[in-house]
Amino acid sequence: MTKRKTSTRVDGEITRQRILEAAGRLFAENGFAETTSKSIATEAGVDLASINYHFGSRNGLYQKVLAEAHSSIIDIDKLHDILQRHTEPKTQLKSFIALLCDSAGHGKGWQAQTLAREILAPTSNLSILFSEELEPKIMLIKQLISKITNIPVTSPEVSVCLINIMAPCIVMILGGTSIPGPLHEASQLPQTEIINHFYRFAIAGLDATAEHYQKAHA
Repeated sequence: MTKRKTSTRVDGEITRQRILEAAGRLFAENGFAETTSKSIATEAGVDLASINYHFGSRNGLYQKVLAEAHSSIIDIDKLHDILQRHTEPKTQLKSFIALLCDSAGHGKGWQAQTLAREILAPTSNLSILFSEELEPKIMLIKQLISKITNIPVTSPEVSVCLINIMAPCIVMILGGTSIPGPLHEASQLPQTEIINHFYRFAIAGLDATAEHYQKAHA
C-alpha cells in the first residue's frame, strides 16, 4: 500500500512538471491570452482535468509558470545561501551579481520569454508574481544595499540603486545574446570579466550615492 501511494505521488509530480513545462513553452511562444487549456493539455500529453486538478485553473497554472520562471533566474534559497555564506556585504553583492550573470550565461529559454511577455504586456497576474516572488527577494537585496551605503532601507535612493544594479543583468537575461549588437558583443567576454565589470560599476555607484546622501542629510 505504501509503495502504491509513493508511486502515485511520484507520477502526480511528473505529470505536474510536464504540464508546467508544456505551458511555459506555449505561454512564451503565444502569450497568456492566446494559449488555451486544450493546447496545453495536448502539448503535455494529459487530459484537461489534469490541469484543473494540479493548478485549479489556467490562470492558476499561469501563476505557477511565472513563479517557476522567476525562481529559475533568482532563487530565494540561493539568495539566503549567499547572505549566510559571506559576512562582508560587498562580497555578498558580488555573489548576487554572479548569480544573475550565471542565469544570463546559461540561457533560460521559455522562462525568460514568459517573464518578458508578462512585463511588456502585464496581466492581473503580475501583482501576484510581485507579492509572492519578487517582493521577498527585493527586500533582501535592498537590505544589502542599505548595509553597504548606510542609507535607510526605506529610502527611495535604495530602490534606485537596486534598479541600477539589476538592470544590466536582467537585460542580458531577457534579451539573450544571439541577436547581433551590444548584448552579443558583451557575451564574447569571459563571464568572470562581465561579473567584475558589473560589480565595479555597482560599487562605484553605491559609494557615490552614499557620499551624496550623507552630504544631503548632514
